Amino acid sequence: MSIYEVFMPALSSTMTEGKIVSWAKSPGDKVEKGETVVVVESDKADMDVESFYEGYLAHIIVQAGDSAPVGEAIAYIVETEAEIATASSQAKSTSEAVVQPVAAMSGASTTATPTTANSNGSNHRSGRVVASPRAKKLAKELKVELDKITAGSGPFGRIVAADIEALAGKVSTTTTPVVAPVVAPPETPVNIPAPVAKPAPTPTPVSVVPGTTTPFNTLQNAVNRSMVASLAVPVFRVGYTITTDALDKLYKQLKSKGVTMSALLAKAVAVTLQKHPLLNASYSDQGIVHHSGINIAVAVAMDDGGLITPVLQNADQLDIYSLSRNWKSLVDRARAKQLQPEEYSTGTFTISNLGMFGVDTFDAILPPGQGSILAIGASRPQVVATPDGMFGVKQQMQVNITCDHRIIYGAHAAAFLKDLASCIETNTQSLTM
Repeated sequence: MSIYEVFMPALSSTMTEGKIVSWAKSPGDKVEKGETVVVVESDKADMDVESFYEGYLAHIIVQAGDSAPVGEAIAYIVETEAEIATASSQAKSTSEAVVQPVAAMSGASTTATPTTANSNGSNHRSGRVVASPRAKKLAKELKVELDKITAGSGPFGRIVAADIEALAGKVSTTTTPVVAPVVAPPETPVNIPAPVAKPAPTPTPVSVVPGTTTPFNTLQNAVNRSMVASLAVPVFRVGYTITTDALDKLYKQLKSKGVTMSALLAKAVAVTLQKHPLLNASYSDQGIVHHSGINIAVAVAMDDGGLITPVLQNADQLDIYSLSRNWKSLVDRARAKQLQPEEYSTGTFTISNLGMFGVDTFDAILPPGQGSILAIGASRPQVVATPDGMFGVKQQMQVNITCDHRIIYGAHAAAFLKDLASCIETNTQSLTM
């Protein structure tokens, strides 16, 4: 009998835990090639996971609404209908499984071939330690060396979580289902394709009950982890005042054609970054990473908490009309939780615009993996001195840039802001090219 584990997929590089939104199949259902098996909520999107594997869903470990760490088994699949009852019975009565993954369902097609377990009780196969994913994770947490265990308590000597806890002097308080060992490998490899975005209902505001604690949702947890990681980066901030009369005039001319102010600002930043590639770079242990494209991420607040940063890819190369259409599509799909990971995780420079909420000035937190973020305040009428010594009224906004001081210095940021102001104040025609 062949039984395969289905693991919680890693749908993005930052995802450590996933939540099961719904199972498209029930135990006993036939799984056809190309069918959706499960819908998983990643950090910032709900993703359909389709299977090329033809078989039967035998047992669901993680039910809809529950979460599991990436790499944890969430279900079992068998090849024939006759094997369902046996697999389900074994899964409910044992503690851990010796199975080979059908695929990790990590957002890219993978191939896995089951292997026959050794019958001599050793957990070392072909020179490597054989342990369950949970056992490996626990060993790392408890600093237990897997090589010290000659044979685990699992079937065919596989190391399981209980072995790690016993060696570390801990008593196991949880159990996980077990299924029978894998036998002969299938003739053809099994692939799980990249996830497909699933439409989601329009988010509704979360009601707040005084005196209670509201748990963080998946998106909020992802934002929290990113913000904590940002604290380790040495940053500095530079402010600048930009007159927006010319930009406001251009916006009024193009608004009826579907052009948005967000797209105009993103275009202005992208055009300016062409002259200042260091502001579009990021830090790595090996040195400064100079990105091949100018991908502008723009922060968007979500109705149910948290924020997401849809990315306008190669914003400097697109005309303002295409950029506006792309932005509208990104925002609509972001709020419906339909974005693909590459549509919110590939930004090289971020814009955070609170000016639309009437905020005059603020500082933004640098996103992990980027070198700069620009905070944009509201454009307001200001009394200013004119070159002829008189007074006049001009529309002005305050912008503040936050930069990674390991790769960008104050003079670099100041030069960028000066050129950005020039683009917005006197060279708005460059935004329509």
